[in-house]
Parts: sequence; C-alpha cells; structure tokens
Amino acid sequence: MGRKSIKANKNIYFSSRENMELTREAAAELLEFISADRIEKIENEKSAPHPDEVLAMAGAYKNPALCNYYCSHECPIGHEYIPEVESKAIEKITLEMLNTMNTLEAEKNRLIEITVDGVITEDEVSDFNRIRAHLSQMSKAIDSLNLWIDDIIAKGIADKKLFE
Repeated sequence: MGRKSIKANKNIYFSSRENMELTREAAAELLEFISADRIEKIENEKSAPHPDEVLAMAGAYKNPALCNYYCSHECPIGHEYIPEVESKAIEKITLEMLNTMNTLEAEKNRLIEITVDGVITEDEVSDFNRIRAHLSQMSKAIDSLNLWIDDIIAKGIADKKLFE
C-alpha cells in the first residue's frame, strides 16, 4: 500500500478509499471499470462521479453512505428532494425514533382533527407544520436506521438475508 495523502479537505470519495487502505491503482482494480485517473479526477473534484461509479465505490469501499451523499449533494434532483442521512449508532437512532414516536402519539388526535375534512385552514397551518416537522424527524430516523443496516451488511457484520 502507498502512503496516505496529507491533503487537507479530502472529499468523501477520497476519504472512503483511504479508509479501506486502497491506493487509486488498487481501487481501480477492485472497481474494474473506473480507472485510477478517473478516481483521481473524482477525488480532486475535477470531474463529478456518475451514479454507477458511486454505486461501485460504495460497494468496494464498504461505505453505503456514499450513495446518500451523492443523491443529497451532487444529483440536481436528489439535492432538491433527498435529505442527507447521518450515520449514527443504533442506540442514538433508537432513542431518536422513540422520542419522535412519543411526540407523534401526543399529536395524533390533532392531526386527525386538522385533516378529517380534507382542508387545512389558516388557523390549523401552524399545528399541521409542527406535526409535519415531527414526521420528517421520524423519516430521517428511519433513513438513518436503514443506513446503519446497510453499513453493517457492507462491513460483513451482519448477513443481508437477516434483514430482507
């Protein structure tokens, strides 16, 4: 293995490759259809990666978070619609989910009151937006849980079949 770069501000693709202790040449062999030169251009932000390249790197580098990063930061459509998912410990994810579930349980009846008539009136908007924000928190916690599962599968800690 070559020596690690001392470059500051490495992008996520650069850091992910180095975390696997791969040189660009070794990564290119592993990735097969991406050359070392192409990897260098992606890592030095001279060229944006293509979705198929990100998928390949996520698998080879055992870092499924690369896919979410690409979608939430680099894809024009995803940047607009896909939130960035944080990698977190399962304990933190669970506590966040339970906290949000408790909050939503308390808000459930208000949501029914607001939406039963199919119209959200001006006086209901602030309550609706608050509930919507809690639902968004739950969605992010679920996404974090799914990323955690993808991560332990990618690292060989768990068998994918267990989570299907």
